[in-house]
Amino acid sequence: MKILRIIARLNVGGPARHVVWLTKELQGREFQSDLIAGTVPDGEEDMGYLAAEAGISPIFIEEMSRELSLKDIISLFKIYRKMRQLRPDIVHTHTAKAGTVGRTAAFIYRWLTWRTLIGRPRPLKVVHTFHGHVFHSYYGNAKTKIFLAIEKALARLATDKVVVITKQQLDEINGDFGVGRREQFEVVPLGIDLSIFCDQDGKRNLLRREINASDDDIVVGFVGRLTDIKNIPLYLNTISKCRNDPTAGKLKFVIIGDGHRRGDLERQAAELQITDRLTFLGNRTDAGAFYAGLDIVALTSMNEGTPLSLIEAMAAGKPVISTGVGGVVDLLGSVEQDEGGFSVCGRGVRVDVHDAETFHKGLIYLANNEQLRKRLERSGREFAHARYSKERLVADICEMYRKLA
Repeated sequence: MKILRIIARLNVGGPARHVVWLTKELQGREFQSDLIAGTVPDGEEDMGYLAAEAGISPIFIEEMSRELSLKDIISLFKIYRKMRQLRPDIVHTHTAKAGTVGRTAAFIYRWLTWRTLIGRPRPLKVVHTFHGHVFHSYYGNAKTKIFLAIEKALARLATDKVVVITKQQLDEINGDFGVGRREQFEVVPLGIDLSIFCDQDGKRNLLRREINASDDDIVVGFVGRLTDIKNIPLYLNTISKCRNDPTAGKLKFVIIGDGHRRGDLERQAAELQITDRLTFLGNRTDAGAFYAGLDIVALTSMNEGTPLSLIEAMAAGKPVISTGVGGVVDLLGSVEQDEGGFSVCGRGVRVDVHDAETFHKGLIYLANNEQLRKRLERSGREFAHARYSKERLVADICEMYRKLA
């Protein structure tokens, strides 16, 4: 079975890891996989090295990137030409841009043949994975409506199977926004390499020495791309609240990741006078080591699919606190205790009111409750290891392909 996987760009984040793992693992007697990727724009970190480490040589389409442009027509033509060359049985697109260009090319490839005249178009199946969505908080109202209309048309005309990574995402994309038919959807949770989170105790001091954190300091970390949707100013304003809180004396903060907003965020941190408590560490590839040095992982996003940073934190046995958006709701589990503005859930603390005062209250509540942190460490680790292994992801995708074909 020939699989052609398409992603807009191999930038830092969960989708890039996801497609590289699947392309690597789906090679052998049953599957042959190829990967098409666009270019990473200035201001974003490139994860092309991950493909190289996995022994994968992606087919790069330089005209394809994140933003809409006239170059997308060239991208579409080049992808269509590759389909003519590779003759895939399944085309699987990931992320919004690749989903638009790739599925349009697949639609043309499927139907642009003389056999269509006798009712026999090319026997191609098309799959699209929503790792997140852009139907709110990314763009203005008019642009969002255009993107939503495009997604509805593609789901109806050019997609056999739509993959989402949480039930919450299914309810939003299909239920709230009306994309696709319910029977088109399949929930396939993310998968990660759990082996890197072994020996957490032995790695604990690597990051802590770097930021001069003592054994009894509580180190809080944000892990992710420094982009608008992550709402990192909320994280900075929360740190500012902690600076004036006598109960937050042992808290230290780090930001692990990079992106086009880093300069602005560093200036804001200086203006808030929190640079004595906050360290920008940039991108790190040693996830097992830097998670080991954290005590709490925080996420402040306005919109998420299933955030890889929270799954990795849970797998590493770190309690998490996050705004309650998208797939985060499924990750953290049911509410066990409502504190007004934030909730203690089965696997983390969920902040329901997105302001610094509420996030600060939730964070202090978690930081000052060692028993709660230990309980969340256990429940999060058990949940992540049971549901988010890379092996389970590969098995689920293989089974879906077999059913489609």
